[in-house]
Amino acid sequence: MRKKLLVGNWKMNKTIAETKAFAHASLDLLKKANAKHIDIGVTPPYLSLQTLITINPKLIVGAQNVHFKGNGAYTGEVSVPMLKEIGVMWSLVGHSERRTYYNETNESCNLKNIALLENGMTPLYCVGETLNEFEKGITKEVIKAQIDVGLLGIEDIKEVVIAYEPVWSIGTGKNASKEIAEDICGYIRTLLKEKYGEEAERVRILYGGSVKPDNIKAYMAMPNIDGALVGGASLTVESFSELINNI
Repeated sequence: MRKKLLVGNWKMNKTIAETKAFAHASLDLLKKANAKHIDIGVTPPYLSLQTLITINPKLIVGAQNVHFKGNGAYTGEVSVPMLKEIGVMWSLVGHSERRTYYNETNESCNLKNIALLENGMTPLYCVGETLNEFEKGITKEVIKAQIDVGLLGIEDIKEVVIAYEPVWSIGTGKNASKEIAEDICGYIRTLLKEKYGEEAERVRILYGGSVKPDNIKAYMAMPNIDGALVGGASLTVESFSELINNI
């Protein structure tokens, strides 16, 4: 039985002071989640990572991005060793906003996934199609390329978490139906089974895209959806608490 996982992606939101207030409140959120046998975490901006880890070390805390090189002349980037030094053991990889605004590719995501795994860290690898791709009916071809290339050379798949986020549903208020989400999450698991056999049953696959307290229960009832990657609804303690209540 795969344990449910709820991860809040804060994107470019919250100052350190705002993070501190959330971190203290998250101590009770964690108790509530543990009582329901749910893992919870957040991916804040870099500046807030240490604040969260210091105040609530049992919360899953991930970065929103990471460079695949350990060091070097890469202005503005943060490396795996830098994250590990402050206790960060997770990172998002390939979020659609990174792919769209910063030209991240399946190939660069693959390098990041490998670098994280080689350092005993967990990549939360994001895949998903654009509205144009969805309307053309090529969603599964896009997903297959993202899985095939993004996981190339990776043997220990159970250490990877995958999030299906249709790009057309992120921040638009237009969420994919539970049937669409289940179909694609199930398809991802099928692809993983072809590559990794029964180990694929251990991989947690999340859905993300305009997930809110009033629709999360329907998604979580689907057999291949093991949790959610949530944007705006993860920014307040009250909303995060409602998400946990409704799983």
